[in-house]
Amino acid sequence: MDNQHQTPLSRRSTLQLGAVVLLLGAQHLARGASIVAVRVWPSADYTRLTIESDTEIRTRQLFIPEPPRLAVDIEGIDLIPALRELVAKVKADDPYIAGIRVGQNAPGVVRLVIDLKQPMRPQVFTLQPVAAYQHRLVFDLYPAQAADPLAALIAERLADRQPAGNPEKAETLAADPLGDLIARHATPPPTAGRAPVDGADNAHGPGMPHGRDREPAMAGRSKPGGKTDRLVIVALDPGHGGEDPGAVGPGGTREKDVVLQIALRLRDRINKQPNMRAFLTRDADFFVPLNVRVQKARRVQADLFISIHADAFFTARPQGASVFALSDKGASSSAARWMADKENSADLVGGINARAKEAQVQRALLDMSTTAQINDSLKLGTAMLGEIGNVGKLHKPHVEQAGFAVLKAPDIPSVLVETAFISNPDEEARLRSDSYQIELSDALMRGIGRYFAKNPPLARNRAL
Repeated sequence: MDNQHQTPLSRRSTLQLGAVVLLLGAQHLARGASIVAVRVWPSADYTRLTIESDTEIRTRQLFIPEPPRLAVDIEGIDLIPALRELVAKVKADDPYIAGIRVGQNAPGVVRLVIDLKQPMRPQVFTLQPVAAYQHRLVFDLYPAQAADPLAALIAERLADRQPAGNPEKAETLAADPLGDLIARHATPPPTAGRAPVDGADNAHGPGMPHGRDREPAMAGRSKPGGKTDRLVIVALDPGHGGEDPGAVGPGGTREKDVVLQIALRLRDRINKQPNMRAFLTRDADFFVPLNVRVQKARRVQADLFISIHADAFFTARPQGASVFALSDKGASSSAARWMADKENSADLVGGINARAKEAQVQRALLDMSTTAQINDSLKLGTAMLGEIGNVGKLHKPHVEQAGFAVLKAPDIPSVLVETAFISNPDEEARLRSDSYQIELSDALMRGIGRYFAKNPPLARNRAL
């Protein structure tokens, strides 16, 4: 009997409690979201705008093609100074944004109009809180017609081959010295006192291995006479970037900054080698999803893929550099597995549009890695690890393996280099120093040279 009388009261109490909750929710909505930060990340690939708030923001957007502009109504907020900051954050040299206008379109609705410099493919999406970020509203502005990176590399190399007013030098460059270099290492030199050419026979030159470590190259992979008819491309992948800072050292050094500096130094060394060109997955501070890094390397038909990072751990004790290759049989150690899981979470922090169908298609390609690719990656990693050990400490004396998503290009030997532990104060200081970055870049270049001396690039139809 008592229970029968209590049930209606319980239901009534529940309804009253629900009304209070709804009332509080309406008051919260009326207050609107608080804007935490606004950020702009311009790059040649695309420009990203981010509005970070303490609660999720609802939007409606409309893209107008002529003249190109994106109009976005942001609901549940009022025009505040933080939103006006977006206008000032866009620089005149932004490749895609001509300007931004903001205004109070209606009570509780702010209209944001992004004027564009050319036809674009905008993507607008939200990200849930992760790491140091709260709710994010993201605007990714991609050009309607993306540039062909391989064509750009070839055009750049052709320009280098045609020195103004010096046809004799242009003819010399056309002889493809990289093929000659490979051929020379297939047979012993005619005399012990032969002078080095372009540093190729210098035991400490950046392009080739140290003296007694040289081994005969497989010249049969190049054209007769040591010639090759294509550009050799090394894809360099500075980790993290943009919204994703990577690991942060005790002194505030951000991984994304130091690995970009090292990659730029290595790029300069590669570009000085005859018939070689470096391609960077990012050359500035912007975010690149893991699958897009692989996709970029495959688009330029890269011969090697080198991802550059800086380790971090919970304590300051670990030290030394490491080199990783892909594993199809599980990680070679628990530390390697932990490292792969950490690096593979970069997309969560950097922020990808989970609804983009292209990303799903590209992820499928990441499961196509082959045993041959892994074996070649181990050879590359061993060559690089040996050179890195000449300029600093090694965390492990052998190449480790784990399921790094960024190493899963099925047809490109790929390694991930952890240059040092940025969480170690001593190594953080070294990573910031010009001297260590130079030494490390030289070591990486020598490692590339050692690999190609034993494994010359296969002939492809990549005409110069």
